[in-house]
Amino acid sequence: MSKKLYVGNLSFEATEEQVRDLFTPYGTIESISMITDRTSGQFRGFCFVEMEASAANAAISALDSHDLDGRTLKVNEAKPREDRSGGRNTGGGSRGRDNNRGGYGRSR
Repeated sequence: MSKKLYVGNLSFEATEEQVRDLFTPYGTIESISMITDRTSGQFRGFCFVEMEASAANAAISALDSHDLDGRTLKVNEAKPREDRSGGRNTGGGSRGRDNNRGGYGRSR
């Protein structure tokens, strides 16, 4: 069984090759996802590394708080992505409703 790791506080100039070189001593890497900004395409300074569970645990122990390019890495098990669907039109508040607070259509 594999684990997905969150690797944060990487330099914005970090490459997939650097990350691969960093994690390879702990076991076989199944995948690396370098996260980029949707608009600019620039690397955002964090990635996800997927590897076998025992290798992932060893990598966390060795690399969390490790210094890379003058930055202290944050390495831990990735948390499941939160559902982002509830942001708009969830029924809260009274925006856009006729609640007798505006001038137009106001009963007097």
